[in-house]
Amino acid sequence: MSTTDAVAFWDGVYAARSAAGNPQPNARLTETVTGLPPGDALDLGCGDGGDVLWLARLGWQVTAADISAVAVERLAALARSHGLGDHVTTVRADLRKAFPPGGFDLICAHYLQTPFDLDRATVLRSAAHALRPGGRLLVVDHGSVAPWSWNQDPDIRYPSPREVAAGIDLAPETWTVERADAPSRIATGPDGRTAEVTDHVLLIRRTL
Repeated sequence: MSTTDAVAFWDGVYAARSAAGNPQPNARLTETVTGLPPGDALDLGCGDGGDVLWLARLGWQVTAADISAVAVERLAALARSHGLGDHVTTVRADLRKAFPPGGFDLICAHYLQTPFDLDRATVLRSAAHALRPGGRLLVVDHGSVAPWSWNQDPDIRYPSPREVAAGIDLAPETWTVERADAPSRIATGPDGRTAEVTDHVLLIRRTL
């Protein structure tokens, strides 16, 4: 499918719901990052921006990337309204074509899953190479189907964190897998419904 199709799809997803006034961060981000010294962060697929605003409030300089112009324009305005404009840079990016430039201390990829063709392994490998020594790549994928998910295929199989790590194929002398598990939690969807969901969590640290 074309880039135009992907942009139209994700613009439609965000345009179909009201702009979030105070989006909340993902639980796996807060449990991973709390206590780390702030630096430069990149959020791949920033969406409504809960992770971005949370990091910015902690003093991180955050680049927020998404294929949807609706998402990044809303987030830029939201960051300014919260007094965080100096800490947030928004970028409309198609990761199938190019990876955002720069070096980062933290890169987040929460639910970077799409119905369109995307070589995720290449994107995540690029992310690992964009880390500074000591930096971390946090990949959180769906491990189950939520009631509000755009994908309701009951037969879908989500790769395990170890399978994702194997697909990225990073040299162990340079990158270390610090976490690879599948915890469950109670989540709240955009419409306010709650459900138990499973996250596939992969945390990789660059050592050299």
